[in-house]
Order: sequence, then structure tokens, then C-alpha cells
Amino acid sequence: MRVLIVEDDIALAERIAESLIQGGLLPELCHDGREAGFLGATERYAAAVVDLGLPGMDGVSLIRHWREQGGDFPVLILTARSRWSDKLAGFGAGADDYLTKPFQLEEVALRLHALLRRSGGHAVPMLEVGPLRYDTMTSRFSLDDLPLHLTAQEQRILAFLMHRAGQVVSRSDIAEQVYQRDLEPDSNTVDVLIGRIRRKLGNHRLIHTERGLGFRLAKPVD
Repeated sequence: MRVLIVEDDIALAERIAESLIQGGLLPELCHDGREAGFLGATERYAAAVVDLGLPGMDGVSLIRHWREQGGDFPVLILTARSRWSDKLAGFGAGADDYLTKPFQLEEVALRLHALLRRSGGHAVPMLEVGPLRYDTMTSRFSLDDLPLHLTAQEQRILAFLMHRAGQVVSRSDIAEQVYQRDLEPDSNTVDVLIGRIRRKLGNHRLIHTERGLGFRLAKPVD
């Protein structure tokens, strides 16, 4: 799933991005608050990571701008500021979580996965649909208690479907969550990847095609 990282320390932003990739997420980098305001209002992100001290527009103003524009994706604040007044301002603007520098890079991914779970209505780290399980803390899938080996794109698609289990998601929704915004996939690319995932799921008919609408991950109906 796509995550926008808004951090003016380029080296730190790249380290965070690498950690998120290892955690099965698709990060995009932005180093200016004003540009991030435009991106968050016009692109579809599953979550965002925001530093408070940004050029162009500070982090608190940025989050408030997104919320005023109708953006409801989870936002994790990263900052060196540890005063209660700064935390209060961040949460008051609409942030969902707050992490003070210095921090372990792995914790960013863990907190984001927790925010994504909650935004999808899931309270526990292990997501399950029939015999399929997705451990959001380790970004690992299993089927019938055996490891399920997926490519990076297949993993992102199946993770997105797991978070939206029972809901119909369109091809465009899937494409937006597994490709960078400057990459436009071919019209049948999502269908090809869904077909590959289905083959790896074997006889378990968990991915249902909703004609003219998209796909739905759910237990087979007897």
C-alpha cells in the first residue's frame, strides 16, 4: 500500500523508505510541505508519515490542510520535538500517532501497520480469511499454516485485499496502491497479477471477481 513520507532530511527519508519497503509497503518521498499538501489532496495514499519542521508548510498546517480537504488516511508524525504542546497541536490537527526522534526505523513500519489495521477495522496483527493468514508485524503470508511465497507486487495486492476483506475493490484502487504515481500499468496488469495470486492459492477460491466492479477477498460460499 502506498505511503507518503514527508521529511526534509533526504537521507533519513530514504532510510525510512527502505524500511517500509522491507515491511511490504510502497513509500513515496516528498521533502516540501506545500508539495505534500497538493499530493495528499490529489493522490490516494493508504497512510502518511510527516515531519513537523518542513519547508513551505509546517507539518501541523499540512495535516490540517489534508483534513480540511477531506483526506482521512492515517498520519504518523515523526519529529524531534517532544514537548506536550507540540504533540497536542499535532493530534489537534488530525494526526493519528506520534513518534519522537531518535527512533528505530522498524518502529515506523510497525506503527504504520497498526494504523492501517485500525483504519480497516482490524484490532489484531494477524489478519485471516479462511485458511489464508497475513501477519502484519512480519509482512508474511501463510496458507493452511504453510508459508505462501509471493513477489513484491503480489504481496502488496494481497495485503491490500486482506485489509479490505469482504469489500469490493476496483482495478484502479488496486493499481493505485501497488504502483508509484508516475508509473501507469497496462490495463490488464492487475488481472495478470490477480491470476498469479489465485494460482498460488490453489483450490482455495478466496478472490472473487465482481463483474464490472473489481475483486473481493472472502471465504468461498458453499
